[in-house]
Amino acid sequence: MTTGVSEPLKKAAEPPLYRWRWAALAVVLLGEVMDLLDAMVTNIAGPTIRNELGGSESVIQWLGAAYTLSMAVGLITGGRLGDIFGRRRMFVIGAAGFTLGSLLCGLAQSPELLVGARVVQGLFGAIMLPQGLGMIKEMFPPKEMGAAFGLFGPVMGLSTVGGPILAGWLIDADFFGTGWRMIFLINLPLGLAAVLMGLRFLPESRSPHPLKLDVPGVLLASLAGVLLVFPLVQGRENDWPVWAFLMMGASALVFVLFGWFEARKNRAGGDPLVVPSLFRKRAFTGGLATGLVFFSAMSGFALVFNLYTQIGLGYSTLHAALVMIPWSLGMVAGFGVAQAVARFGRKVLQGGILVMALGIVGVLLTITQAGAGVTAWQFVPSLAVTGLGMGLLMAPFFDIILAGVEQHETGSASGTMTAIQQLGGAVGVALLGTVFFDQAAAALKPDFIGAAGTVLWVVVGMLLLTFVTAFLLPKQAREGENAGH
Repeated sequence: MTTGVSEPLKKAAEPPLYRWRWAALAVVLLGEVMDLLDAMVTNIAGPTIRNELGGSESVIQWLGAAYTLSMAVGLITGGRLGDIFGRRRMFVIGAAGFTLGSLLCGLAQSPELLVGARVVQGLFGAIMLPQGLGMIKEMFPPKEMGAAFGLFGPVMGLSTVGGPILAGWLIDADFFGTGWRMIFLINLPLGLAAVLMGLRFLPESRSPHPLKLDVPGVLLASLAGVLLVFPLVQGRENDWPVWAFLMMGASALVFVLFGWFEARKNRAGGDPLVVPSLFRKRAFTGGLATGLVFFSAMSGFALVFNLYTQIGLGYSTLHAALVMIPWSLGMVAGFGVAQAVARFGRKVLQGGILVMALGIVGVLLTITQAGAGVTAWQFVPSLAVTGLGMGLLMAPFFDIILAGVEQHETGSASGTMTAIQQLGGAVGVALLGTVFFDQAAAALKPDFIGAAGTVLWVVVGMLLLTFVTAFLLPKQAREGENAGH
């Protein structure tokens, strides 16, 4: 009899499902699309922008790194702002500011102004993005959580590859004489839609626990990120002076200081920027390590392959973008396969890493064997395999990592995870872009084939490291719910 009474009471205590949760998810995904399009478009547009605005080779790297680095250092704070002031409100403010930053990018008349506008985009994107993951954790019941997070994979993957294709088409089409500027101006209608739909469909939510901003933590995290990325980009042009290595060493020290400060703040009863309890969860800590290495490899590969096709092979922006279509199609197939074999959990993710590494080796062999006479068609098999592996990896990634995150940890977890994604992107662009330009300039005549080959071997090594770090993840997403408790 007790069971018969308690079961209805338990159901009555559960909060009702949010009616517009799938429409709200669409708004969140629109924000992700805006971010990913702008994170990737400068890979394809970089050489064209530099030709018009001038500047050194590092300008191409800074167009991507300024955006991802500013977003990375602001993301954890963005999650906290949502906890305090409301996730719906901060999403709308972030989307509006991101749209303004896009307008500034489209109007920029110098490399410095454009890089500065990219920082504006990144900072407001850091306010917008972490709110989505937090709202999803509140809107969806456990049985729908996997499906909701599963949509992130296809959207992120297609945006990552579709962004350069769209950028190449817009630049070649030269609508109204705007050239490369249209890749930023196209965000204006998307941003307006995100603001209006956000006001209509997103639920207001915030952390049930009163929190305060951790300003010293923000400053330490920002300083550590800048100390790492700045010398990676600028060191090569200054012939790797001592200060570049000192800055990178100082970055490690500041990261350690940040961790000590956060732990001390938590013991004192304060509100740390990153909730220390997250690091007792196997899924979360494993996800940070896996995500940092993987997103570094992916972002670096995307930049270098586009530089190779445009600068090394002389492709137009559109031609270079179209070469990536097999990657996109392979990714779609990978997501489909991953959904069908989702019960295998981490094995699917690790299998995807190995498949992607095999595809990168195929790209490497194509470049070295075909030489300067390589055609776009010769890249089709290897890029399709690369995309297939990426789809297998991305589909279960966020569900495994965030499955064990508790309600009061949501803002910190989503902000930290997305920050690692962006920091990995910034490091990958800075590191692998520098390796590419260094290797290309080492010979008497620029050797872009040799430079691309060197970078691809580095990418393969990074993917194998990703495979190893993935053993830190639980075997199944639901296993992560109890990890660390």
